[in-house]
Amino acid sequence: MEAGAVSAGGDSPGMRLRALLERGLVVAPFVFDGVQARLAEAAGFDAVYMSGFGTAASWGLPDRGLIGLGEMAANAARVAGAVRVPVIADADTGYGNEANVARTVELYERAGVAALHIEDQEWPKRCGFLEGKRVIPAEEMELKVRAAVRARRDPATVIIARTDALAPLGREAAAERARRYLAAGADLVFLDGLKDRETIAWAAEELRDIPLVLNSWLLTPGEAEALGYRLYLHLGVMLRHFADFRAALGELRATGRVQLGEDAGVEWITALLDRGREE
Repeated sequence: MEAGAVSAGGDSPGMRLRALLERGLVVAPFVFDGVQARLAEAAGFDAVYMSGFGTAASWGLPDRGLIGLGEMAANAARVAGAVRVPVIADADTGYGNEANVARTVELYERAGVAALHIEDQEWPKRCGFLEGKRVIPAEEMELKVRAAVRARRDPATVIIARTDALAPLGREAAAERARRYLAAGADLVFLDGLKDRETIAWAAEELRDIPLVLNSWLLTPGEAEALGYRLYLHLGVMLRHFADFRAALGELRATGRVQLGEDAGVEWITALLDRGREE
């Protein structure tokens, strides 16, 4: 399969995602458990993104390489098992060298994901929006990308190469790595750490011939699609989730109660989860 190609048709998770990508921008909200994935699906989203940040947070840990392949693949399986829409999953650095990357692809495909991304950070990695990231040589990452492509049993599984080189090495180096990873066989390329609208627009223009992933909350889907992005991993819903939960706890602590809307309660979420089991 030609690097960067996206083909439609078929029934595998990867084929379903590729069919969506053929139609236009795919928006995948951040989720880190089954109920969040089910809520996103019920809200009408065509895909969901299993966040490594969120998965680590669910263990009470920061996103600094403190959980590994076993925990991440298990959570990918839980998320993919909860929904019918394609799941894109964070696979960190691939958890080692090319052999480890191949094992990662094997376990993630077994978990039922449609796509996974591996990144060029040194291990232990850290969240793409945090300072202090360090990256491996581009040549090593190219080997990892090739290993991931070779390892997939379903040729439709979407391999996403992520570079975190923007902060430590600058724009020129990050753009060069994006081109090299596409040439190594990645289907999509992901420049992480785009912290403002100007940088997001720069990346889209600089790499306008490359199918790009955007990780942000700063743009509307329409704006992202107009810039040429293919896949939008929307971080905003997870940040809102944490902020709202903290606010509710503060309200309870301060007032002794939590105000709920008329549609709040266990019945609606139970009904949502029951519908998934019955269908």
